Amino acid sequence: MKKLLLSALAVVAFGSTAQAQMDEFPIFGIKGGVNLSNFGGDVEDTDMATGFYAGVSLDIPMKGIFHLQAEALYSKEGADKLSVTYLRMPVMGKFYVGNNFNVQVGPVLGAKLNVEADLGDEELNSASERSFKALDYGAAAGLSYELPMGLVIDARYYLGLGDINSATIATDKITNNSIQLGLGYRF
Repeated sequence: MKKLLLSALAVVAFGSTAQAQMDEFPIFGIKGGVNLSNFGGDVEDTDMATGFYAGVSLDIPMKGIFHLQAEALYSKEGADKLSVTYLRMPVMGKFYVGNNFNVQVGPVLGAKLNVEADLGDEELNSASERSFKALDYGAAAGLSYELPMGLVIDARYYLGLGDINSATIATDKITNNSIQLGLGYRF
């Protein structure tokens, strides 16, 4: 009984301390926009592809001008004639440099959902699915402006740091790179 009481007190104390660290309550949001993406690394220069992203965000105000924003995004990326769809999970540190303007930076984890290829040969199209690793990771940086009515204007650059090439016959390093331009709404 004594251990249970001490445990309950520790949980209450930790919970009130964590709440005291936050200036406001978390803010839920939705977002979406366009991806301008390409492959980087050791691959030959490829044409940029246009895709899209859409998802949800949770903005957690910390202390003062610093917020953490976790997101879950469905993101279609790739290059000319080859697209890879990911579930992207960025965790962005947001630093407000004005009332509504912020700079963001943070890590991004991606889980491959699908690969679509239009390489002119069914065997090549089928092989391209197996040529990409299941996970990707990288870093992102961006800018955001939040209008008072809840509308958000967003621009972000993603730099893939992980080699996504899983092909056993090719040793070229392939990374994802993309520019995201979008809109969101904070509830």
